[in-house]
Amino acid sequence: MAKAKPVSTIESYGIYSHWDAKEKDLPQITEFTTDVPAELDIEFGFIVNIKKAKGQKIKFCVYHPNIPDDDGEIMPPFEGEEYVKTNDWQFYLGDTIWAPVDNKVGIWRMTIELNGHIIADKSFNLLKPSEGSANDFWKHRGY
Repeated sequence: MAKAKPVSTIESYGIYSHWDAKEKDLPQITEFTTDVPAELDIEFGFIVNIKKAKGQKIKFCVYHPNIPDDDGEIMPPFEGEEYVKTNDWQFYLGDTIWAPVDNKVGIWRMTIELNGHIIADKSFNLLKPSEGSANDFWKHRGY
């Protein structure tokens, strides 16, 4: 009998409440968006649901715009691995903005890979607050 193929779905994406990796609960979505204001400590990313993959290893990666480290060298993408814990598992992949904020502006891409295939891929556009999206333009005008 053939083994069931894993199934993955992005459940939510955007701006989330503060998240602590040591906590069991995932963060709560506060706004569905791919346009994120570049503000200190803002939490953004996505939650993916993975089914039929218990015990398999996912690889995740956060590609950020050319952010320099303390020595002025461009930081490499943040990568990691995690084992799928159950047959109906939710995983949060996200990041937050740290000081200085100005060099964090640009496109941030987050991917999750399983068995050599990308199963989740989302890009976020971090904007200076004055560059906001069209939605922000109307939101500040009461619409």
